[in-house]
Amino acid sequence: MEKRVKWYVGLSYFVFWFMVLGLCGTASMVFHCPPVVMRILSNICAWAPTIVLLIGFKYFCPDRRIADFYKKAFGGKVNIVTLVASAILTLGATIITVFVLSLIQGKAFGEYWNLGSYPFWASFLFSITTGPTGEESGWRGYLRPYLNAKYSFFSASVIQGVIWAFWHTILWFVDSDYMGIQMIPYVLSNVIVMTGLCFIMNLFMEKNDNLIYSIVIHFCFNFLYCFLQVDIWFYVVLSAIYIVIIALICWKKNVMSKE
Repeated sequence: MEKRVKWYVGLSYFVFWFMVLGLCGTASMVFHCPPVVMRILSNICAWAPTIVLLIGFKYFCPDRRIADFYKKAFGGKVNIVTLVASAILTLGATIITVFVLSLIQGKAFGEYWNLGSYPFWASFLFSITTGPTGEESGWRGYLRPYLNAKYSFFSASVIQGVIWAFWHTILWFVDSDYMGIQMIPYVLSNVIVMTGLCFIMNLFMEKNDNLIYSIVIHFCFNFLYCFLQVDIWFYVVLSAIYIVIIALICWKKNVMSKE
């Protein structure tokens, strides 16, 4: 991995962790800000990868302009059918997980859902202005093309997924309800699921290289969490679902390579 790419990843980690601990930590522990303010601040923190990219753009992308970067990032053709398919696959994985969990635990499907603390429009707004718009310029706009050019589809997706997952490490400890032994399946699930999302993004963006796809996939994954009420077993089942998705994508890629 090139030095400038390593610097980008490292700085994205540092800035995000610093913002979470410094900005959100101070707001919570010193000023005791209400939940809505904390949610806004957490959304700001999610923009760390884009902030790092734009501030250090001349170093990370020498001989390129920011306008040209975004023109290329959003330059690929958007096919409505495949865009909808990517959304359905992402939403479907979560919904199927809840359905399977309801069968295992013998509870009604509806018991796992709650309208949440905010109106629907606020949940939508909070979801779209966090990771989907805040992270994708960096992880998919900058890092993904580099990894895809250097590694195979499988390796690039795994590396990207692991980098993306462990970027969230600070949140596993300060923004999670799980402790002790439950942290093991929770952390494993984060790594597996985020890697699975990278496989999905790479699959759909292979022919339609446009950040709209990763933004939609990221949003569809995040949005349902505004309404979910689940325990650690949700993450266990979700991991299994995403392992199946990764396997199916690899099988599809293998079949296509033989045609």
